[in-house]
Amino acid sequence: MKLPRRQFLHLAGGAAALPAVSRVARAQAYPTGPVRIIVPFAAAGSTDILARLMGQWLSERLGQQFIVENRPGAGTNIGTEFVVRAPADGYTLLLVGTPSAINATLYPNLNFNFLRDITPVAGLIRVPNVMVVHPSFPARTVPELIAYAKSNPGKINHVSSGVGSSTHMTAELFKAMTGVHMVHVPYRGAAPALTDLLAGQVQLSFETIPSLIEYVRAGKLRALAVSTATRSEALPDVPTLSEFVLGYESSAYFGVGVPAKTPGAIVDKLNKEINAALATPR
Repeated sequence: MKLPRRQFLHLAGGAAALPAVSRVARAQAYPTGPVRIIVPFAAAGSTDILARLMGQWLSERLGQQFIVENRPGAGTNIGTEFVVRAPADGYTLLLVGTPSAINATLYPNLNFNFLRDITPVAGLIRVPNVMVVHPSFPARTVPELIAYAKSNPGKINHVSSGVGSSTHMTAELFKAMTGVHMVHVPYRGAAPALTDLLAGQVQLSFETIPSLIEYVRAGKLRALAVSTATRSEALPDVPTLSEFVLGYESSAYFGVGVPAKTPGAIVDKLNKEINAALATPR
């Protein structure tokens, strides 16, 4: 049987549109099962806290479990590469942090290209790093700390959540701008680093606010300064480092990404829900 040309073209056009219709339908139904949020740090740090807060919100809004899975190591590269290799179907998310930018220059032979292999979904927050010390530490101000460090070179251990983390780079910038010598002790996340700081086994950290603010409020850590150019609303009485070190500024940021080629409709849906969460006082 011969089909009229116009009818044939209509049928052919409909067949060609089927894959697109199918993708849209899948995106509208998304998610139909549990979704993993990969955190490339150990549990209980800023990245982990944000992932769990956002995961709880998304679970409530989208009716499926958003499960946090910690995959620390190699300055977040292990967790990031896991997401890069995951199916681009919206069921594996990455909690992105500052190291994603830092690692592009710190590691010359990465098995992925972050800008090419991860699609951005939404930004979450930008926060200062906070210079904190154990309460037993003799310095109570930034000038006192600089003087102590110069009188005792190499005797201050500063901890970080890993090589290339914002806690590491913020400290290195401070050391470079002040000429002090402190020893860097990297950990696999903020929580184990803060555990040793709270125990007094190390002296100093430049950790982000979500990880340490409750310890500061409880008097278990002493905040000397924040790293941003302006003071933090969360710690209004804590001065900025730039008040003592002219031109100093640093901050950490967090966001959500997915494997490249994840359907745009799924990315848009996640973006909409995450932005809705950020807009609520809760």
